[in-house]
Amino acid sequence: MALPPVLRDRLRLPVIASPLFIISVPDLVIAQCKAGIVGSFPALNARPASLLDEWLHRITEELAEWDRDHPERPSAPFAVNHIVHKTNDRLEHDLEASTRWKAPIVITSLGAREDVNAAVHSYGGVVLHDIINDRFGRKAVEKGADGLIAVAAGAGGHAGQLSPFALVQELREWFDGPIALSGSIANGRAILGAQAMGADLAYMGSAFIATQEANADQAYKDMIVASSGDDIVYSNLFTGVHGNYLKPSIVAAGMDPDNLPQSDPSKMNFGSGGNQKSKAWRDIWGCGQGIGAVKGVPTVAEYVDKLSDEYEQAKAELATKTSLTSGRVLMAAE
Repeated sequence: MALPPVLRDRLRLPVIASPLFIISVPDLVIAQCKAGIVGSFPALNARPASLLDEWLHRITEELAEWDRDHPERPSAPFAVNHIVHKTNDRLEHDLEASTRWKAPIVITSLGAREDVNAAVHSYGGVVLHDIINDRFGRKAVEKGADGLIAVAAGAGGHAGQLSPFALVQELREWFDGPIALSGSIANGRAILGAQAMGADLAYMGSAFIATQEANADQAYKDMIVASSGDDIVYSNLFTGVHGNYLKPSIVAAGMDPDNLPQSDPSKMNFGSGGNQKSKAWRDIWGCGQGIGAVKGVPTVAEYVDKLSDEYEQAKAELATKTSLTSGRVLMAAE
């Protein structure tokens, strides 16, 4: 499973930090890229729309400066996330901006379109499309996506319901391109586990909310540290698309997390229009099931250091177990 150079040659860890609505801002993205993982942000986070050009300028220039000063450990590439859905009236504007700045990676969500992919390919960019099942994966690749982000059960925000084992297995039956796996990945051991299942990269989001550079309320960060997988609620009430949310934030908003009504999927809202429903992103906090691994609020650099140590330790332990197992098999054969 060959990765394109942009996803192969400049990563310290096989990790993409997922785009977090409101939370992913240039400070977070730049810190993630400097730490050696792909940093990303939703284009819709830049408000007003004219701010997107400034963000892309700053990210591009600061990473270029870092690379000049640190040739021994250059930054990882960054990614821009576009919501490809009819409710996003900024798509054309935002795509033009990311194309002008030649964003190395573009993550598309909630709709696959050939014209969007063609715009990214026009300057050599890579398109990764997030999907929750095999059918959506096939459609994305047919329309020109270079890779897939498998959003499995347990992922933060808009998550699927399939086990990561099932989802990656089905995708790998026909797709040999890049796959990033999302769903409860919050430590180095889980990153290696994603690769063992057949993914190339881990797609991590919730744990980065509880970092110092994240544009999140301190109460949000503290709630993640204090919570575990049992504190996650799966609902489509807040945007029309099913996703995972922190139960204590639902309680704080005056709702019963065990008796939430269903929303009409045709009324999907992602905060782009500024209406009342966009308050969900401020008051109801999205989060994945893997947060039991989050024990504090470090800097991004400190957290990636920890992930790297855990990842290398997990690889060493796996190698030892494999060696012992092979030894037992040889002894039995004799």
